Amino acid sequence: MTRTAVVICPGRGTYNKPELGYLHRHHADRMEMLQGFDAIRAEAGQDAVTALDGAARYTVSRYSRGDVASPLIYAASLADAQVLADDIEVVAVTGNSMGWYIALAAAGALSPENGFRVVNTMGTLMQEHLIGGQLVYPFVGDDWADDVTRKADLLADVRGINAMDGHDLALSIDLGGMLVLAGNEKGLKAFEASQPTVQDRFPMRLANHAAFHTSLQAPVAAEGRARLGADLFGQPKQPLIDGRGKIWWPGATDTEALWDYTLGNQVTEAYDFTRAIQTAAHEFAPDLFIVTGPGATLGGAVAQSLVLADWGGMGDKAAFQAKQDAQPFLIAMGRDDQRVLATG
Repeated sequence: MTRTAVVICPGRGTYNKPELGYLHRHHADRMEMLQGFDAIRAEAGQDAVTALDGAARYTVSRYSRGDVASPLIYAASLADAQVLADDIEVVAVTGNSMGWYIALAAAGALSPENGFRVVNTMGTLMQEHLIGGQLVYPFVGDDWADDVTRKADLLADVRGINAMDGHDLALSIDLGGMLVLAGNEKGLKAFEASQPTVQDRFPMRLANHAAFHTSLQAPVAAEGRARLGADLFGQPKQPLIDGRGKIWWPGATDTEALWDYTLGNQVTEAYDFTRAIQTAAHEFAPDLFIVTGPGATLGGAVAQSLVLADWGGMGDKAAFQAKQDAQPFLIAMGRDDQRVLATG
């Protein structure tokens, strides 16, 4: 019996110390593809992906860099998307932030090599420019129940700070029950000063992250467009859901518009991951939501996005947990206990 699935590709911040060696552990049989990626890195005078993954030691300062994290996450996530069990039918593909670039390749709109070129180019440009930063702050409590008022208040605070002289602050990613905010140092500091610490760790700065998905990234978008042509893009083989919840259909996609979105709006405007997941749930009603590796942190945001939509009658964390425990429908391939459910 076929199981239908939406594949969800993760973004930055998912290749951490526990993930070191991920490609060698799980994808030693995909070395031909990985060596192709290494060759693209070699052309740019950069360390090979296989060498980075096979290193003896992980350091945050090195592995959180855009020009290191991005290609590693791309290789791991795309390889995971290629090893799903035969009884799984992928009905749509989406991703979070940088995961959009991976989704393009996983859905066939970019070849594996061209997807790697896009990710490696944009990750390198982000690192070279490193404009602004990001922080994460939740608007839901431990029960994940929707708090519309709290979210509205936080976004009003963001707008107020952004209006202050010399302060830049905006919503970067709508991430389930979290808001990822981005801006310059003054804007980020003002938000940190204006909000209480919650769950002992938020507001939390993200190391080596720039002000992704804001107008501050306009120079990066412009350079990306100059380096990466629309001819890299083709028709997707599976429906693609972007960071606005828009669906790009196979055989009906304007590839020039897809290029324009990917290296334009997607770089400089807020990314609504919550809406992408809710669109996936409502439009495709899959049996499974499969989050490719590396890491498994994106699973929480997917679950929260479904809870916020009251999907399948799940209005809070307990309802999600009960449904998940009864029959797992959210599978994180970065977790060894769940990986087997997707790979057979």
